[in-house]
Amino acid sequence: MRLVILDNYDLASEWAAKYICNRIIQFKPGQDRYFTLGLPTGNKPLFPFLDTDLKGIGPDGHIAFNEPGSSLVSRTRLKTLAMDTILANAKYFDGDLAKVPTMALTVGVGTVMDAREVMILITGAHKAFALYKAIEEGVNHMWTVSAFQQHPRTIFVCDEDATLELRVKTVKYFKGEH
Repeated sequence: MRLVILDNYDLASEWAAKYICNRIIQFKPGQDRYFTLGLPTGNKPLFPFLDTDLKGIGPDGHIAFNEPGSSLVSRTRLKTLAMDTILANAKYFDGDLAKVPTMALTVGVGTVMDAREVMILITGAHKAFALYKAIEEGVNHMWTVSAFQQHPRTIFVCDEDATLELRVKTVKYFKGEH
């Protein structure tokens, strides 16, 4: 597991974009060699595995739509959304809760774990406790993002605000100040 801490949202986003570009270049895709990137778009990838899967999380530590309490070995499936997720998604429906879907098709935690590499973007103070649960506490199905402690190639990319709940020595360790 790796944690990359940058000063703000823009720098975290730029770092993630450059990292993914470099991964694609290093992979050297060609006519019969495809790099498969999973993005949080709601579309199913065309290939049975992903080289790199890019995800974000909710303030409650859910990844994709794997709400708190989801199985950590789940596969792609239909999932009932938590009220926090419905409220957060209301902005995409002019704030009208009646228009927000209550279910979603989601890639399961187990499916994401099949990717060769997983990058998880976590920005903002409102997600600081979720980052804390993701890396400083044990694996817990109530914080589905915590499962990625066990993935051999997880990179958490965050801004300073997202580190507000982390221990000082954790931040110093990942910044290389130990």
